[in-house]
Amino acid sequence: MFSSYIPNPHRYDLSDQIYRRCGRSGVLLPKVSLGFWHNFGSEDPYDRSRAITHYAFDHGITHFDLANNYGPPYGSAEETFGRLMQDDFRGYRDELFIATKAGYDMWSGPYGNWGSRKYLMASIDQSLKRMKLDYVDLFYSHRYDPLTPLEETLQALVDIVRSGKALYVGISRWPLEALQFADEYLRKRDVPPLVYQGRLNMLDREPQESGVLDYCERHGIGFISFSPLAQGLLTDRYLTGVPDDSRMAKNRSLKPDRLTPELLKNLREWNAEAESQHRTLAEHAIRWTLDQHGVTSALVGASSVKQLAQNLQATLG
Repeated sequence: MFSSYIPNPHRYDLSDQIYRRCGRSGVLLPKVSLGFWHNFGSEDPYDRSRAITHYAFDHGITHFDLANNYGPPYGSAEETFGRLMQDDFRGYRDELFIATKAGYDMWSGPYGNWGSRKYLMASIDQSLKRMKLDYVDLFYSHRYDPLTPLEETLQALVDIVRSGKALYVGISRWPLEALQFADEYLRKRDVPPLVYQGRLNMLDREPQESGVLDYCERHGIGFISFSPLAQGLLTDRYLTGVPDDSRMAKNRSLKPDRLTPELLKNLREWNAEAESQHRTLAEHAIRWTLDQHGVTSALVGASSVKQLAQNLQATLG
């Protein structure tokens, strides 16, 4: 039996330092948001997931980012969140900003992937059921589908909002030309895109180089950076090589050949720069992302309360 969760009554005391306006909207998002991509699936300890989310909310992190296929296995991160809602957060639903996505493979057959109306409509219903929610605050098209007509994908997003299943819609990882089309289509139907989610960090600056970040800033669309720590590369984890217990050693979404001598040299130089400013490399990397024009929030994962606490230091001072 769990003890009753009582949030920190001072969680909003530093609101002026914690939050940023998302584009030209009424939504304020924390500079650091909590992602459920890893560490929240059914294979992970529930007590740890619970402790991390408690710490996040206690320190003003109101934005939790999920997707239908987060886990592992697929769907289990949303199931974990649903359990958290029942155990701890039901009474604080209106303080939370919950996002989920659909676009990557989720179930077998021709309708469990990509951007068809059938897939998106089924996915939002399944996600709401798993998360024990009546609606999500934000629903994303998780990736660009080059074969499905963009109008089909975008109209599904419009109808999801109009049905009351999501308050806002977002775009993730679409190329600039498709983003421009989506922005125009959605605005004409009074469902403007709230936010674009893309990978932006010291090692990957594609949203800047492609013009996506500039477009978002000029058109009042928020930008959330996922993987600001490059899946752990931009931490002190790999400064002396590959630890045996690391994601890279396990070959899980981070390949060992990524750690080239040139990259290792850069990491050590950045770490020295961070230390000269009395910061960790992770804090330095998150602050770099947050300092880029047009960025609303940096999306971090966490495998422990300690790790999340360290990452939150990047928003202070």
